[in-house]
Amino acid sequence: MEYKVLFTVFLAVFLAELGDKTQLATMLFAADKEVSKLTVFIGASLALIIASGIGVLAGSAISEYISEKHLQYIAGIGFITIGFWTLIKT
Repeated sequence: MEYKVLFTVFLAVFLAELGDKTQLATMLFAADKEVSKLTVFIGASLALIIASGIGVLAGSAISEYISEKHLQYIAGIGFITIGFWTLIKT
């Protein structure tokens, strides 16, 4: 196992998920006193696992047609665009 890659991916996804709408939705479900916290945790965890699996499969398929360098440029441009769009909307 490549621990450097594991740590990098963990840190990036962990930081990206903190305070986003996924975490807020999970907190709202867990705030319900009649709902099992374990059920909320398992449901949220499964959702993140499946979403991450889709991302891995999509990235793997796309990398067959587009080089890693070009994918990095596309991702960078995408993040910058989202950042500018967020700034303009606020």
